Amino acid sequence: MRIAVPNKGRLHEPTLDLLERAGLHVEETAERQLYADTVDPDVSILYARAADIPEYVRDGAADLGVTGLDQASESGGVVESADLADDGDLVDLLNLGYGNCRLVLAAPEAGDITDVADLAGKTVATEFPNVTRNYFDSVGVDPEIVTVTGATELTPHVDMADAIVDITSTGTTLQVNRLAVIDEVLASSVRLFARPDVAADAKVQEVRTAFQSVIDAEGKRYLMLNAPKDRLDEVKDVIPGLGGPTVMDVEETEEGEETVAVHVVVDEAEVFSTITDLKDVGASGILVTEIERLVE
Repeated sequence: MRIAVPNKGRLHEPTLDLLERAGLHVEETAERQLYADTVDPDVSILYARAADIPEYVRDGAADLGVTGLDQASESGGVVESADLADDGDLVDLLNLGYGNCRLVLAAPEAGDITDVADLAGKTVATEFPNVTRNYFDSVGVDPEIVTVTGATELTPHVDMADAIVDITSTGTTLQVNRLAVIDEVLASSVRLFARPDVAADAKVQEVRTAFQSVIDAEGKRYLMLNAPKDRLDEVKDVIPGLGGPTVMDVEETEEGEETVAVHVVVDEAEVFSTITDLKDVGASGILVTEIERLVE
């Protein structure tokens, strides 16, 4: 099975990091290589431009692709299930949670365009003509769509367009160019995509589960402690865990006190206050560790 991943840019390193944490170490041998093996003999990596990855998957050059929802939506249809797929659609298997951005409709702050309806018969410049056309069709407005390949935010100021549809992460570039957001066209992040004919394959689902386990472990910590058995209910009351804790008997102390070991997964943000509460109810030997993967 081949997974297409971004070959450079802001999505490259986070994607390789995800593969590593998911247990799919990539065996890179040289810079600018097109293919790479992984520690799994059944999985290899194809490096490609983020914008080209959807087409690689659709054409069968890759079985899975890691790229932004914006790129996949621009190149064709995206569905949540293989059962809903038409010819050329991709199945959105998993939101990987990074590369977050928005495609927005924006126009000059001091201009006459303040609403989507104001763009009827006007001109809109964008690097995403298909997404933009679908958006305007959905709101019942028919502007002229002009495709550009860069510096989209400049087009309203040089009389090339009345408005733009462009990517923004923080909104800073729009503010610098005195453009105001009128509407959000698409909220995007990096996703794991598959062709409908392979989406249910066992190996595809194995990769999806591996990625999901990394995502589920984000912001979680594994908490281990000892506690007096007769205070176990108090310990349980102060642990904000994922489900009930695992409780195991341990040997009696020299004083004859029965002790239990308690293991539980907690949110990282709650660790500080939880440790204080646990000590107040008699817990000891408290150990906190990071979690690389969490399979629920």
